[in-house]
Amino acid sequence: SYEEVPFTLADGTVVMLRKPSYSIDKLAYGPLHEEVMMSPRVAPQMIGLGLLEAIDEADILAGVDREDIDGDGVSGRANRVWSSLFGGPALGRFGWKAGVASLAEQNAGAMAGDIGVSNPLNGAPWGDCTDAQEECRAAPHGIDESEGALEAPEEVMGPILFYARNLAVPARRNVDDPQVLRGKELFYGANCIACHTPKFATRRDYEEEALAGQLIWPYSDLLLHDMGEGLADNRPEGLASGREWRTAPLWGIGQTEAVSGHSYFLHDGRARSLTEAILWHDGEAAPARDAFAAMPLADRDAVIAFLESL
Repeated sequence: SYEEVPFTLADGTVVMLRKPSYSIDKLAYGPLHEEVMMSPRVAPQMIGLGLLEAIDEADILAGVDREDIDGDGVSGRANRVWSSLFGGPALGRFGWKAGVASLAEQNAGAMAGDIGVSNPLNGAPWGDCTDAQEECRAAPHGIDESEGALEAPEEVMGPILFYARNLAVPARRNVDDPQVLRGKELFYGANCIACHTPKFATRRDYEEEALAGQLIWPYSDLLLHDMGEGLADNRPEGLASGREWRTAPLWGIGQTEAVSGHSYFLHDGRARSLTEAILWHDGEAAPARDAFAAMPLADRDAVIAFLESL
């Protein structure tokens, strides 16, 4: 359910924000444990993921400023997560809280956890059924011993990984439009780029040769930032706290409705427009949000036009 919360801009415009409240009813097996954590998710776009994986770790870590030494109020932090692929802790860079280190693990986790399909990194055919769920674990699965011990062996996961890595970022639109150029100037001037880092170069030794050695413009530092209590889900992930989120890449965001069939933004889709998404920013992002809120309508429209051009 949603509560409408007014946000008044400097020019007197009132924007109604949807504050969500989540609950689960009609539980078949009794109440949930009091420590169960719930955090809804909208699936992020899959574009440009191989390019993000191809960024050198050192270049991402160069943006870490845990003590806010530069005094801009922004203190990006890296998430470190356990990686079965690398056999130890690794830099998280995928997911809403940068909770996954590689695309291979993202794919394998989705295959196992979402649809219960065993694969080289998640070998159990019952997905995430627990030890206590004996009937779940005993249910029919898709393993044919004559064809191997996995439902999705490397012959299946390899092409899926290739697809996930190489799904392209859409070309920008209206790049020379005066309103878009004005919006870019305002976006940079509001210091939105403190988190939404415009560009990186990909590693020259990345295993997908077509993605190596490129200049890319994801508009994300891939780091964690405290976004305030309003966006907090109180659900940690790796080193990420319940108030921290990975900076969402902005490339392709202007195509959200055409591709995804909706224009809902942020981790749980509470924002019905880019304007609402900006106004939900708080914590480290509060100064940038306030700069946007202080702009006259023409400038706010220009910022949105710039974002929609990405």
